[in-house]
Amino acid sequence: MSKEVIETNKAPGALGPYSQAIKINGMVYTSGQLGINPETGEMPDDLESQAHQVFKNIKAVLEAAGTDMDKVVKTLVFLSDMDDFLAVNKIYEEYFTGDYPARSAVEVARLPKDAKLEVEVIAVCG
Repeated sequence: MSKEVIETNKAPGALGPYSQAIKINGMVYTSGQLGINPETGEMPDDLESQAHQVFKNIKAVLEAAGTDMDKVVKTLVFLSDMDDFLAVNKIYEEYFTGDYPARSAVEVARLPKDAKLEVEVIAVCG
């Protein structure tokens, strides 16, 4: 049982002492992704742009691990304002189709870089 650290420059690098994802026992566990553009290092101010970038970042990390969005079994969504729940749901549906992953969504007091949302996922490899 060896774990593999997943890294890609197609998603923002870690903001601290953690990995973008860990692959172990046929599963991938991502760290929370913010809406930071990996090419510019910038994060847009608006929720919709942040949400799209979050899911693009997740997709890039999963691809680096050899899997994809269709293999996600669990998502954890952290919102700075629960009033954004419906707007995030609409964008979420663009990235997950068919059999949706299990999901938790919570409002938090504050996110890194004052982001409006952060999302982490668990996916099956292959």
